[in-house]
Amino acid sequence: MARHLVTSALPYINGIKHLGNMVGSMLPADVYSRYLRQRGHDVLYICATDEHGTPAELAAKAAGTSVAEFCAQAHDAQKAVYDGFELAFDHFGRSSSHQNVEITQHFARKLWENGFIEERAISQVYSPVDGRFLPDRYVEGTCPHCGYDKARGDQCENCTRVLDPTDLLEPRSAISGSTELEIRETKHLFLLQSRLQHEVEAWVARHEADWPQLSSSIARKWLTEGLHDRAITRDLDWGVPVPADTWPELAAEGKVFYVWFDAPIEYIGATKEWADAAPDGETRDWKSWWYEADDTVRYTQFMAKDNVPFHTVMFPATELGVREPWKKVDVVKGFNWLTYYGGKFSTSQKRGIFTDAALETLPADYWRYFLIANAPESDDSSFTWEHFAATVNKDLADTLGNFVNRVLSFSRKRFGDEVPAGATVDEAEARLGDEIARLLTEYEEHMDTLQYRKAAAALRALWSAGNSYLEEKAPWLEIKTNPDGAALTLRTAMNLIHLYAIVSEPLIPTSAAAMRGAFALESDTATWVTPGEAKSLTTIQPGTPFTVPPVLFAKITDEDLESYRERFGGSDA
Repeated sequence: MARHLVTSALPYINGIKHLGNMVGSMLPADVYSRYLRQRGHDVLYICATDEHGTPAELAAKAAGTSVAEFCAQAHDAQKAVYDGFELAFDHFGRSSSHQNVEITQHFARKLWENGFIEERAISQVYSPVDGRFLPDRYVEGTCPHCGYDKARGDQCENCTRVLDPTDLLEPRSAISGSTELEIRETKHLFLLQSRLQHEVEAWVARHEADWPQLSSSIARKWLTEGLHDRAITRDLDWGVPVPADTWPELAAEGKVFYVWFDAPIEYIGATKEWADAAPDGETRDWKSWWYEADDTVRYTQFMAKDNVPFHTVMFPATELGVREPWKKVDVVKGFNWLTYYGGKFSTSQKRGIFTDAALETLPADYWRYFLIANAPESDDSSFTWEHFAATVNKDLADTLGNFVNRVLSFSRKRFGDEVPAGATVDEAEARLGDEIARLLTEYEEHMDTLQYRKAAAALRALWSAGNSYLEEKAPWLEIKTNPDGAALTLRTAMNLIHLYAIVSEPLIPTSAAAMRGAFALESDTATWVTPGEAKSLTTIQPGTPFTVPPVLFAKITDEDLESYRERFGGSDA
């Protein structure tokens, strides 16, 4: 089977992420990775915390700790949340790792050797009050494009335009708040993206047919506007240091690489971390995933739209410029925004539901299913508690959970704790098998093409098919006149439960495990069900012991909704 490399945008180290971050990168990457593994592919899902840059330094200062200690603690805190969401990373690394330092410095040296980096004297903001040059994110002010008054010196959070600190109106120091800023000359390294424009255009042209329109349109917009040479070093105490063997003067000044230069390289660095962390007796070849791997690896990347330009244009320019055969992304799955009652989720403004609070409120599967079923693919989508409750109650509690409970409870009550035998398969079961095979094919097609809302709709239709069959056969009536027929109906429905457990696992892994564990099979090694296999619905044989699992999904009541709105805010009124 194919080898699939999967990465999701690196969550920034500064704070626990909100649901918008989750659905825009890590969760869809996890769902896809789980699906591919089930289909028998060799999968490597890599992610890491993005630990360099100004916000980490500012957060550490506010916490009264060193940046290294702050990042270590924050990494562990984020990883605990992702474990709670059951994100099945093969490795969740750190961009501050020595592996990333080594590979980032290697890339920089190669770009320098190939004439794509040059040293330039530039004018930079200097704060006499702070006694230092201010990197881009240390400068705040008003965006000249949209008027947002909390824009940073690298990018406006409101309109997503990339900025330089000198672009800001009414600039101020993010450290002291001082507006007594000066412009002084200093030296930095620049990546000469303008010299790589045509190569990037040709590369995008070869790959964009496999990208969603959102990703390709963003890349094309950047290319149309033209690639500009950009500084890739900053005056910070924390980051990948400029190597002294190549740039001794800049290294002596303490320059580090800009976070947007080293962060994408951490995908490679984290893969090396994974290889270096192999247990005794196991060998992991990280280079086979990244170096001279174009014909052997399919690379899919997941991210929200604000990250798309860096991964469709800027990082490919870096990879092209090193003139080495590093693997470049095949598919960039970009997402729009998930909003909270129509307003943006915001880490800095503490608006919306954050992932740790989500897990404290309800189990992970509730969130996983809702987010995938309402993924912001073609447009922004809005989270409201009312929509969330309606989705959980209708799809999870009523359609799936109730089906599982009533089938197993009724069968145990009438036939005991083993799967009944009953009559031979009839027309209703044949029709059901054909319908399940059709819907499963549709589900696979949508998963293969990364169309998450359509995939969730196909999965929901699979669950609904079981309910329609149960209503048609009505075993609670059938048992009065045809006990063998009722037994067949229940045995068929139990096979549906087992099938649902397997194919639902990418979206709701905990609930899928509970459904699968209801049956005491001697051997249950199936990782997927093909449409052909689905037609027969005979995996669960008569005489198989079973148990009735606890309620899979509790309904969200009006009282629950009131308490959630009171805690998190938001109303449709």
